[in-house]
Amino acid sequence: MFCFNCGCLLSEKDFCTGCGADVGLYKKIMYAANRFYNEALEKAKVRDLSGAVASLRQCLKLNKYHTEARNLLGLVYFERGEVVAALSEWVMSKNIRSEKNIANDYIDMIQNNPGRLDAYNQTIKKYNMALNYCQQDSLDLAVIQLKKVVSMNSRFVQARQLLALLYLKNQELDKAKKELDKALSIDANNTMTLRYLKEVEELTPAEEERTHKKKEAIVYQSGNETVIQPVNKKDRTVLQTVVNMLIGLVIGVGVAWFMILPAKIQQARDAVNEKYKEVSELLDAKTVEATELMAQISELTQEKDSLTNSLTEAQANKVQIQANTDLIEAVLMHMNKTGDEMAVADALEKISDEYLQNEAADSFKALYDAMKGSIGKVVARKCYDIGYTAFREEDYETAIKQLERAYDYDPTNGEALYNLGNSYNKTGNLDKAVEIYEQVIELFPGTAKARKSQGYIKEIKGE
Repeated sequence: MFCFNCGCLLSEKDFCTGCGADVGLYKKIMYAANRFYNEALEKAKVRDLSGAVASLRQCLKLNKYHTEARNLLGLVYFERGEVVAALSEWVMSKNIRSEKNIANDYIDMIQNNPGRLDAYNQTIKKYNMALNYCQQDSLDLAVIQLKKVVSMNSRFVQARQLLALLYLKNQELDKAKKELDKALSIDANNTMTLRYLKEVEELTPAEEERTHKKKEAIVYQSGNETVIQPVNKKDRTVLQTVVNMLIGLVIGVGVAWFMILPAKIQQARDAVNEKYKEVSELLDAKTVEATELMAQISELTQEKDSLTNSLTEAQANKVQIQANTDLIEAVLMHMNKTGDEMAVADALEKISDEYLQNEAADSFKALYDAMKGSIGKVVARKCYDIGYTAFREEDYETAIKQLERAYDYDPTNGEALYNLGNSYNKTGNLDKAVEIYEQVIELFPGTAKARKSQGYIKEIKGE
C-alpha cells in the first residue's frame, strides 16, 4: 500500500515514513475496500451475482481506483447479459491503468468481433422494444421480442425476468417457472427472480385445485356466461337417463335414415351436383385469375415488409453503434488528455438527443452526463468567449451558435443568455429575442441584465 500524499510505500505504522502524513484512517478505508472485493469474489464463485455487484459497488465507493474491482464488476455485468454496463466499467478501468490491464482484452474481445457486437446491439434494441410493447399493453408482441432476446443472449437475466412476468400474467405458470429457473441458474441469489418464483409456487397449488374441481363439474354456456355446476350422485342419475333417451333417439333416426331417406337424399344430391357443376364452370376462370393475383400481392407484400424491417433495423443499429463509438472516443480523449475540452464536447454533441431520450441505457446516460458535467464549465467559458467576440464583430450566426452552446453547458451563465437574446434581436428574429429576454428576467431577476432585457422587450413591442 502506498501513501496517498507522496506515494511512498507504507509500513505498519499509522503515519507515512516518507512525508509524515497521518494514514491511519486511509489504511482502514483501503482494507475495507479490499474486504468488500474479496467478499465479491466469494459470491461470484457461487454465482451470487447480485450480491457480488452490491459488494463491488461498496468497494468502489471506498476506492474508485480499484481496477481489479472494476474488471470483476464488468465481468459480473457481462455474465448477467448487461453488455453496455460491462463495457463502461472496463473503459473506466482502462483509463485508470492503461498498461498491463486485463480490461484491454475484454474490450477487444467484444469490439474486434463485429458479429458478436451486432448481436449484442440487436439484443438491447429488441429488449427496449419489448419494454415499449409492455407500456402499450401489447403483451403478445413483447413476449415475441423477449423470446428473440433470450435466444440471442441466453444470459440476459432481466429479459428472462420480464418474460417470466408476462407468462405469470397470462397464467402460464410452467413457462414462467422454466424462465425463472434459468435466470436463477445464472444469478443464484437475485431478489427479483426469487420473488417471482415464490409467486409462481404460491399460484401453482391453486391452479391444480381449480383444474381438479373443474373435472368434477358440468360446464355449459348460458348466454355470454360459462356456468360450472358440481356433479353429485343425483345429477349423475338424471344425466344417465337423459343419455339413454338420446341414444334411443339416435337409433330411431338411424333406422329412418337407412330405410326411408336414401332415395330422397340421392335425388337431392344429384340436383345439387348438377347445379354445382354449372356454377363451377362459370367460376373456374375467375378463380384461377384471382388466385394468381392474390399470390402476387402476397409475395410483394412480404417482400416489402421484409425490406422495410431490414432497413429499420439497420438504421437503428447504425445509430446505436455510432453513439457508443462517439461516447467511448470522448471518454478516451478526456481521460488520456489526447484532446482539449472543446474536442470532447464536439464528440459528445455527435450523439443525437433522440437516441439519448428514447433508446440509450441508464448506464450510457449516466456516463454521458458525467462527461458533460466534467467539461461543462471549461467548454461554456470558451464558447462564450468565441460567441461574444463574434457578436461584437457582427457575425451573429456564429454568435448565436456559440452562445447557445455556452448556456447549454453552464445554465448559470446569464451573460451568455442575455447576449444570445441581443444576437437574435440584431438578426431581426424579434419573437425569439423576446423569448430569450423573458428567460433572462425569469432566471436572473433583479440584475442589470434583467432590467435591460425588460427595456428591450418594451422597445420591440413599441410600448
